[in-house]
Amino acid sequence: MNNKIQTIINAVLAVAVVVLFCLVFIFKPAKPAQQEIQASGELMPIAIINTDSILKNYTLAIEASDKLASRYEESMLKLDTKAKSLQKEAETFQQDYVNFQKKVEANAFLSRERAESEAARLEKQQRQLVAKQQDLENLRQKLSNDFMNEQAALTQQLQDSVQQYLREYNADGHYHLVLNDAVLMNKVAGYDITDEVIEALNARYAK
Repeated sequence: MNNKIQTIINAVLAVAVVVLFCLVFIFKPAKPAQQEIQASGELMPIAIINTDSILKNYTLAIEASDKLASRYEESMLKLDTKAKSLQKEAETFQQDYVNFQKKVEANAFLSRERAESEAARLEKQQRQLVAKQQDLENLRQKLSNDFMNEQAALTQQLQDSVQQYLREYNADGHYHLVLNDAVLMNKVAGYDITDEVIEALNARYAK
């Protein structure tokens, strides 16, 4: 897979998931026992998740990335094929027009009617090229919209999956907050539950 395309897709998914985590998951209020732990200087009832690791290792995220990349490549190939075909038609038209001009200047047409007929043909061909150019732009816009819609749907699926799992994971209120490590200036040992979450997400997704 083209690394540039893969990077773009991953960045798009990452932005969506970062939004999910940057706003912090606020779960059940800390229990009295948890408050005592916090006061004693031990680990507070919070957890940290690395979004990049989830995107790289969660099967659903990997499949979403691959699917978007495949759709992007297909769209670009379709547009490129049509654009090249139109370019050839435009070059042919340009050559025909140059030849027509030369014939007019050399007074090479047998009759005025024949010259007018050739001019009409070229004019019709030009209108067709303009219409095809517009069709190409319309197709470009449609493919772009389709891609964005699929991207939004897959991103939402990924967000929902992770969010739902975290709510189930913390159903007992063990953690007061779950943070994305992107919002932290420094890594904090003892709080990271990323590997555990990824393992559980993949096991859950496999079912």
